[in-house]
Amino acid sequence: MSEVGSTVAAMTTDRIADWAAGRTAPGVQGTLDDLGTPLADVTFVVVDLETTGGSPAESAITEIGAVKVRGGEHLGEFGTLVDPGAPIPPFITVLTGITQQMVTAAPRIESVLPAFLEFARGCVLVAHNAPFDMGFLRAACASHGYAWPSFPVVDTADLARRVLTRDEVPNCRLGTLARFFRAGTEPCHRALADAKATVDVLHGLIERIGSFGVQSLEEMRAFAKTPTPDQQRKRHLADGMPSAPGVYLFEDAHGEVLYVGKSGDLRTRVRSYFTASETRRRVREMVGLAESVRPIVCATGLEAEVRELRLIAEHKPRYNRRSKFPERALWLKLTLSEAFPRLSIVRECRDDEAVYLGPFGSTRVAEEARAALHEAVPLRQCTQRLTPRLIEQGRARGCVLGEIGRCGAPCEGREPPDAYARHADTARSIMEGDVRPVLAAAQVRIDRLAVELRYEEAAAQRDRLAAFVRAAARAQRLAALAGCPQLVAARPGFGGGWDLAVVRHGRLAGTGTIPRGAHPWPYVDAVVATSETVFPAPGPAGSATAEEMECVLRWLDGPGARLVEVDGTWSCPVHGAEGLRARIDRAYAPVDHERDTRRPGRPLR
Repeated sequence: MSEVGSTVAAMTTDRIADWAAGRTAPGVQGTLDDLGTPLADVTFVVVDLETTGGSPAESAITEIGAVKVRGGEHLGEFGTLVDPGAPIPPFITVLTGITQQMVTAAPRIESVLPAFLEFARGCVLVAHNAPFDMGFLRAACASHGYAWPSFPVVDTADLARRVLTRDEVPNCRLGTLARFFRAGTEPCHRALADAKATVDVLHGLIERIGSFGVQSLEEMRAFAKTPTPDQQRKRHLADGMPSAPGVYLFEDAHGEVLYVGKSGDLRTRVRSYFTASETRRRVREMVGLAESVRPIVCATGLEAEVRELRLIAEHKPRYNRRSKFPERALWLKLTLSEAFPRLSIVRECRDDEAVYLGPFGSTRVAEEARAALHEAVPLRQCTQRLTPRLIEQGRARGCVLGEIGRCGAPCEGREPPDAYARHADTARSIMEGDVRPVLAAAQVRIDRLAVELRYEEAAAQRDRLAAFVRAAARAQRLAALAGCPQLVAARPGFGGGWDLAVVRHGRLAGTGTIPRGAHPWPYVDAVVATSETVFPAPGPAGSATAEEMECVLRWLDGPGARLVEVDGTWSCPVHGAEGLRARIDRAYAPVDHERDTRRPGRPLR
């Protein structure tokens, strides 16, 4: 008998012996259990959380809702508010309707967790965008000494991206899917209601995946992570990608750029688009349209990051969400070319001797920063182009701000040009350097409103101050770099040696590398000699976009960075906004008070 035959005979003898001893059945045919757990027999606990923010490290749970179902039958519910141990941000209250008063008498998370874990014991957890909910639950267990059970987890968002097309639903948000599957409960950002809506979505998705032959829990969990047919069919597009830093461009059959990305290893990154790890719906759709991937190898990671921004701005690919329209950035402009300067919001920095602050991502934030500056300096707020001749002729229009003392009313001749010029000089010094007057004016108003218990108005003043400080800090950092005709810097490379960067007027003009152990100056001279010629431009961003300069500044702030050569002065103002930005960020950070065990829910003073 062959070796294989002997092994089979021995296995058969062992099975007969086990059956004779009552340890197993004599048959060799597999059972249905061998194929997995039928979905009709699986007990699902569909869970949803409401929290004070988006990060488990900085936020806390405010509500837990869960529904237990099996075979379409409703078995039970679990729902409770949770005291987060910190103030609930106003925007969270607006979104969820959960106020601080509602959670004051609620149990703490360490009291809720044991009950929830017992409710879900032995079940499969289901959530919409499961990494978010599971991340908070795991973090809560770790913080309070509870072991996290090895729950199987199903993400309805992943399933929906796999089985639903763009023609059926525009996106895979819970509200959209609930309407599509005609859920009996409408999601409203309350935990139990959203969990009930997710139950109906789950049942609708189970019906859908049944047409794909998915009948068991194991098949369903694997199905959500299976690459699409387009991903499998187009894996060859990743062939020939170099293992080097650079930029990659997905292009369709007509050569149109669909998507631009960057990576420290082009080969590994591009391959990931054709595997099950890529679950983003828009990206999977893009892969279905792509016919080629064009790599652009870069000398350093910084060059790849900057090239990505420039290519996105140039091609505006339909599947890139960020950085497509740098020309839409907003700036706060002090119009010094006018006889009576004012603050206006513009989209372009011109060479007109004006002072600019920004950029801002939205009109609302720009208006908040302008309001903070108006609190400190009584500049006119009208939009008319005011000239001495217009005032002499009496054709200038007055406004209510002059009547209540918020403006010197130069339009009515009550404030002469020399006196008004002092206000413009103060505004200019604030925007370019010393921001203390804005801080002082805002602090006076915030303190007065707080004493009068007008907390919402005080918070609005704080938001205005934060918008101004953040914009001023950014503008001052950008202006300092843009003011240097040339800056040469180096950072340690990943494989030894050094990465070089030449920055001229804020724009990355050239990059290169110095091999390990080589004399640096010949390489530095070569990179400088072959770098792009850059001319100065108006505005804080100089000759580059603000995003490109932020990339350069992050690289310069990185570990091991060395300045090789600086032509000009690279510094921030002594009393500038950079020193206040940390204070502003702390004001918006979640509060983590030490708790007084004698008075639960009250922080120690």
